[in-house]
Amino acid sequence: MSLSKSVLVLAGAVLIAAALPACQIQQEKPSSAHIEAVSMKAAQQADASAERKLIAWSAQQLPVAQRELALLYQTRPAQRQQAIALFEQAAQAGDSEAAFRLAEMLRNGNASVAGVSPAPAAAAHWYAQAAGQQHARAALMLGLLYKNGEGVARDDRQAAHWLGIASERGNPHAMFLLSYLYQEGRGVTADRQRARALLEEAAEHEYPPAIQELALTVQLGDGLSPQDSLRASHLFKEATEHRHNNWNRF
Repeated sequence: MSLSKSVLVLAGAVLIAAALPACQIQQEKPSSAHIEAVSMKAAQQADASAERKLIAWSAQQLPVAQRELALLYQTRPAQRQQAIALFEQAAQAGDSEAAFRLAEMLRNGNASVAGVSPAPAAAAHWYAQAAGQQHARAALMLGLLYKNGEGVARDDRQAAHWLGIASERGNPHAMFLLSYLYQEGRGVTADRQRARALLEEAAEHEYPPAIQELALTVQLGDGLSPQDSLRASHLFKEATEHRHNNWNRF
């Protein structure tokens, strides 16, 4: 073999070797953080290439990609059925956020989309799956379903159980609701001190209804603490300031 041919063969081998790592990188599964970053780009910038990536990753049965693509489709009325299907696939694969989002869609429904009418009983199943995976908002919603008898039989014990889990995970809305159950002895043994502690904790998390309720309590005084007009005034002011915030995030 001539020297020139040897050089060409060697150069070709080097190029092939250099191309192999790139192929391997393309075959590697993206991290959850990377998928979510691409999803944000697709949603906020209407980036078609980012959306195509989500579609490709979803086809690879990556639960996070399925969930993120479903979140994108959820904003488009014509694709809400696809969103439901993708959420369900991701939820079945163990994605707790997808299970929660699916439950939210089923509970709320959408009259403008065929087959997407409110289905609280079906929603309860997915809330339960997500709540069992320590998803705080799912536990809150499941507690509300049992408290109100929505899609499930009314059950104060179950309501207290799931609100307790949500409270332990730091959800102030659940703390606020659970404080009433302890105050009234519904689903739990009545415990005014426990009820007050939960109310105080919810207020510390800047949950406006809890701050308002606590303000009324300390303004009048009760068996657990004396009347405190100054603290009540501060609490009323704080409740007003927070009322305009998006406390529904809880």
